[in-house]
Amino acid sequence: MSQWKSIKEISNDVNSKRVKAVDLVELALKTIEDKKEFNAIIATTADRARERALDIDTKIQNGEDAGRLAGVPFIAKDNFLVFGAETTAASNILKGFNAPYQSSAIERLEAEGAICVAKANLDAFAHGPSTENSDYFTTLNPLDKERVPGGSSGGSTAAVVLDMAPFALGTDTGGSIRLPAAFCGAVGYKPTYGLVSRSGVVAMASSTDVIGPLTRSVDDASLVLDVMSGRDTLDSTTIDKNPDGYELGNAASAKGAKIGVIKEYMSDGLDSEVKKSIEASIDKLKSAGAEIVEVSLPSLPLALAVYYIICPAEVSSNLSRYDGQRYGYSYKEASNLDDSFKKSRSRGFGKEAKRRIMIGTYVLSSGYYDAYYKRAQVVRTKLINEFADAFKSVDFLLGPTAPTTAFKIGENIADPLKMYLTDIMTVAVNLSGLPAVSLPSPVTGGMPVGLQIIAPQNNDRQLLEIAKSIEGLLK
Repeated sequence: MSQWKSIKEISNDVNSKRVKAVDLVELALKTIEDKKEFNAIIATTADRARERALDIDTKIQNGEDAGRLAGVPFIAKDNFLVFGAETTAASNILKGFNAPYQSSAIERLEAEGAICVAKANLDAFAHGPSTENSDYFTTLNPLDKERVPGGSSGGSTAAVVLDMAPFALGTDTGGSIRLPAAFCGAVGYKPTYGLVSRSGVVAMASSTDVIGPLTRSVDDASLVLDVMSGRDTLDSTTIDKNPDGYELGNAASAKGAKIGVIKEYMSDGLDSEVKKSIEASIDKLKSAGAEIVEVSLPSLPLALAVYYIICPAEVSSNLSRYDGQRYGYSYKEASNLDDSFKKSRSRGFGKEAKRRIMIGTYVLSSGYYDAYYKRAQVVRTKLINEFADAFKSVDFLLGPTAPTTAFKIGENIADPLKMYLTDIMTVAVNLSGLPAVSLPSPVTGGMPVGLQIIAPQNNDRQLLEIAKSIEGLLK
């Protein structure tokens, strides 16, 4: 049982003077301190959070509107630019960097009264599915300290499950919100590409990066999304939000919904416990009157290969700005500019960042661009078309979020290919720009399992509505 009420209830309590924002901030900070052994948090923004809480309480005392998220503490993944603490993306090369402005998502949340209390750990630059690639420390799974929490938003997810705050922000480039949600038993929402501004968030792969919430419920996720979403002049890829918004009322019924189970995701490579859990969820949907059919997307097995060509290509481009000259780590003993570039980057970047830079530079290089990058983009278009065709006959697609439950810390770290395979069921959604959500699927003992539901582009409201209905069925 969480120590936090729903986000809406917390805000109502603060606005009606039943609870003070300053007390909620202190509760969040105390929980962060009490549970620091899990390594979920890189730094707190305690001083600024306390000031903001005091301002909100003063506003309310004066009869002013403090916003829809008044006094609600939250945690930002450390690749969001935030005032009150350094922004490092968990990489040595950015240690010491204080943001000159805040990300648009943070600004929108704060405008409605939310209070950022801490920065969460992640795989450095969001490169990884386990949070083992952080240059700080490995976050521990809140349900089993010997296991990973998933990544790259592992710190954010662990923080929510550990009750450090009612919600946290993550980024999802190839599954980095949904995967830790699956491994830790949280709700992880990945919106349609462009629905939430990426301005002020450290870029990984710009054509697949998406910002979303990690929460304990679909209702909480929908409210946070509603506040963050919509066009932003600082991000030209942003799109209009649904005129009806995303905050939900009563859950839509699953009865009559046509849901396609993805054949390729239910194949032999699936862990038996995961398969059993997903099949149990499907049975509950059938009992509730949903129409369940099998759907095949023939190009889906190629999605991981496509992703690990396109993503490193964009990583190599985006990480070129970290050269030790303008911000972040700089090698002071360099004798010339060339030496400064080389030493700053070789010492500042971790192993995984270097691996992705080298792969990305290789696939973009002369003679290999056509063979790798261009062909990957062709298959990406084929994937997009196959999803579009599937959605002509079904309303939603369904499958596991990950092929296994959370693995042991250190189990896959020496085998990059095995680690990359963790993303096999999430990357296609990013390549296609679709919205998707991971919900906790029923388990008997053992670790959590994630049920992934996917919708057509811009159908975020419909996806949240069915997710709320399914959430009710699975509890």
